[in-house]
Amino acid sequence: MSSRSLTARVLLVTSIWIAVALVVIALVISHLYRQGAEKSFDDLLRAQLYNVINSVSIGKDGRLDGHPELGDLKFVQPHTGWYWIVEPLGDFKASPINSISLGTGKIPVANTRDYPFNSHYERFYREHDSFGNDVEVAETEVLLDNSGHAARFRVVGNHAEIEREINAFDRQVLLVFVMFGLGSLLVNAGAIVVGLRPLDAVRRALEDIRGGKSEALTGSFPREISPLVHEVNALIDSNRRIVERARTQVGNLAHSLKTPIAVLLNEARRLDEGPGKLVSAQVTTMQAQVQTYLDRARIAAQAATVLARTEPAPLIDQLIRVMRRLHPDLAFTVAVARDVPAIAMERQDVTEIVGNLLDNAAKFTRGNVALHVSRTSEIDESKDRPFVSVVVEDDGKGLDEVEIAEAMKRGRRLDESKPGTGLGLSIVSEIVNEYQGKLRLDRSPMGGLRATLLLPEVAL
Repeated sequence: MSSRSLTARVLLVTSIWIAVALVVIALVISHLYRQGAEKSFDDLLRAQLYNVINSVSIGKDGRLDGHPELGDLKFVQPHTGWYWIVEPLGDFKASPINSISLGTGKIPVANTRDYPFNSHYERFYREHDSFGNDVEVAETEVLLDNSGHAARFRVVGNHAEIEREINAFDRQVLLVFVMFGLGSLLVNAGAIVVGLRPLDAVRRALEDIRGGKSEALTGSFPREISPLVHEVNALIDSNRRIVERARTQVGNLAHSLKTPIAVLLNEARRLDEGPGKLVSAQVTTMQAQVQTYLDRARIAAQAATVLARTEPAPLIDQLIRVMRRLHPDLAFTVAVARDVPAIAMERQDVTEIVGNLLDNAAKFTRGNVALHVSRTSEIDESKDRPFVSVVVEDDGKGLDEVEIAEAMKRGRRLDESKPGTGLGLSIVSEIVNEYQGKLRLDRSPMGGLRATLLLPEVAL
């Protein structure tokens, strides 16, 4: 799907939103789980701490005495990271006692400025034991008797265990969210494709209209698209009425002028030879001018409609057959590419401009005329679609830049020995401009003039 596809855009935006939302939710869940796990870990250490406090006292010999039973074998297995420690404070000179698991190892005591006691005279901090374990320490200080003997009680837990638990939970959350995210993307893509399918139906209906298979958008469309369908049908109907009205007006005007011009021509023949020729020439010019502007009015009406369509291959074939009959002594070379799309112009206008160029080439060639039709990469910026290129060239003497500029002027004939009115190239230029196409004249590799038409193709 291209970047201009509505389906691609909606799918991209929703996919990004789903991905971001799932990542944020996963991070929040992981954070909340970590908070809960660490609180539970601290609560466990606190419970074990008070169990040790309740199990230790000062014996009759003045020493610390007690054998806490914490119900966990990790406190009796060496180097596990799970320990309890009771250390005398102040003037109390008894020896400290600790769990079997600590052995001769040490747990540093954190500075109270960095980790102060809370309102319950407890504090929790992270340290490393003598064996490299990352441990969490729960600590408090307790007065053991009425003589002022106090001791520091610490219970230590291996923090790596809670990290392993949190990491296992994170992996499970990641797996679940990845599966859920992929499923959501598939469901989302399906919903978008199904939801936007009516737009594809509209596109196919428009293609049928351009292809001449239909004259309006037909079918059952959702409520959200129905107004668009109605407006497009109204636009097509309006274009059709404009074309018909223009054709009617052109026909009426041509009919109304036909008789007066014929009368003037007949009357010119009765005049003396000098004035008669002058009047006859002027009336003939007037007749050509009227016909030209009537054609331009018709073209302006047709160029605005979406229904203009001409297949180039059969038209070119027909024109070449006519030219070969009119000029049996000339060689016509024709090349029409297979992938050439339809031209967004009325057939009679394409016939007019290509026929003019072929006729012009036939007049000035030495014997060879070439015609090439292909799709070009040059873009019609006003309609954002490629042009169809029609190139007519000959092996005559050609024109230089100054002569090309003169040839484009209405009624200018560079070679008076050739028949014609001098209107051919200017008419071609006017018709092409009405359809927002382009006409270029330059020197052909064959030696003569090369005329290049860039005509708008029918949009797909």
